[in-house]
Amino acid sequence: MDCTLPAVAEELLKEIKKAFEETSHVPDDLLLGLKFIFGPSAVPALDLVDQHSVTRVVAPSGRIAYQVLGSSGKLYTCYSSCHFCTCPAFGFTVLQKSESLLCKHILAVYLSQAMGACQELTVSEEQLTSILLAEEEEEG
Repeated sequence: MDCTLPAVAEELLKEIKKAFEETSHVPDDLLLGLKFIFGPSAVPALDLVDQHSVTRVVAPSGRIAYQVLGSSGKLYTCYSSCHFCTCPAFGFTVLQKSESLLCKHILAVYLSQAMGACQELTVSEEQLTSILLAEEEEEG
């Protein structure tokens, strides 16, 4: 299942990527757009990117997950392909209340992709499975 963000959010992220590639920073007008579209998640997500808190975890099969070290020190697993995060804020604010498009962790994933700020970690299939199952055990 491949979900997409609303077109305006997708376009904003593309513009951020383009601007960052050209100038190595994000212009104020795009930062304002980020705040307008993503609301209170925008600034904390940018902080996570600045702290290099996003790690792209890749297995030999090509399966990819992202781990984001949250401001609380807890590690959350995010799936950009379906816009999902294991944090409580995602479950409550995004899924239950529909108050936000994304949590700060997933937004940090998208921003770190746009800015080339993801750390890379290659793991075995078994290690990736353990990461994914550890999240399930914590939830259940």
